[in-house]
Amino acid sequence: MRSLIPFAISAACVILPIQLLTAQQVLPLWPAGSLPNTSSDKHERDTTTDKDHLVGGKRVIRLTDVTNPTMAVYPAPATDNTRVGVVVFPGGGYTHLAYDLEGSEVCEWLNSIGVGCAAVKYRVPGAGHYPEHTEDLADAQRAVRMMRQHATEWKIDPARVGVLGFSAGGHLVAVISNHASESTYKDLDAADQLSARPAFAIMIYPGGLVKAPDLMKLPPALTPGNTAPPTFLVQAEDDPVHVENTIAYYLALKNANVPAEMHVFAKGGHGYGLRPTELPVTHWPQLAAEWLRMQGFIAPDAK
Repeated sequence: MRSLIPFAISAACVILPIQLLTAQQVLPLWPAGSLPNTSSDKHERDTTTDKDHLVGGKRVIRLTDVTNPTMAVYPAPATDNTRVGVVVFPGGGYTHLAYDLEGSEVCEWLNSIGVGCAAVKYRVPGAGHYPEHTEDLADAQRAVRMMRQHATEWKIDPARVGVLGFSAGGHLVAVISNHASESTYKDLDAADQLSARPAFAIMIYPGGLVKAPDLMKLPPALTPGNTAPPTFLVQAEDDPVHVENTIAYYLALKNANVPAEMHVFAKGGHGYGLRPTELPVTHWPQLAAEWLRMQGFIAPDAK
């Protein structure tokens, strides 16, 4: 599905400002001494300054020098748990992570629709990203496997664990969607006996999938095959990162007979997360929630 023109948003659909909850747990992705392919001794820090632009009227936490990757766990409320789990990958060009805008705030929204969530701090910056380097894929695989490992504890159906990513995080979603079984590290514990393939994928303004001059050509490493999961995509036509990232990936999914839904909006730019503005693109969460229902991951009568 491709929405090329803005649509009306009723008052009932408007996302209210989020009051962030604290993660119930923050777990290291890797047992002590087992972190693969990392030698940096830098310390994680927020690079945002007063000169950085606001998004939705608020500052954005931009974390860099993430050398000890973690997943912050936000279980769904017991009263309306859909038993769906989502692993979230913030964007930031693989140099930093927009951790609140595209991480913790996203988990708050997912909890509001009865979905359990884990926001991942994957390693940034690195020497590079997939396919030349595999640290990003390894972190993503480990996070998905750990959510399945803890499925009983977090009241999640391991068959309904998906991934959601923004910008570079959307690129990482494409990578794990198509290379979940690739060997990137030696098995460490019981989690690594579990599948890293996501049951579904949500990609919001993905970047780095295509490059000039041929913006409609995906590289072989990012071209989905018929084992890719059902995928939901959103981007704006005026995105400086190029809307062709979404269009080319959608067409490749279609050619591979993978269920996919695409929404392209006239305006919106890049990096809006889910902070609502006057632009219809920022109300993509309602579309994503409905897609999850239509795909059968969330029951039709769930809130």
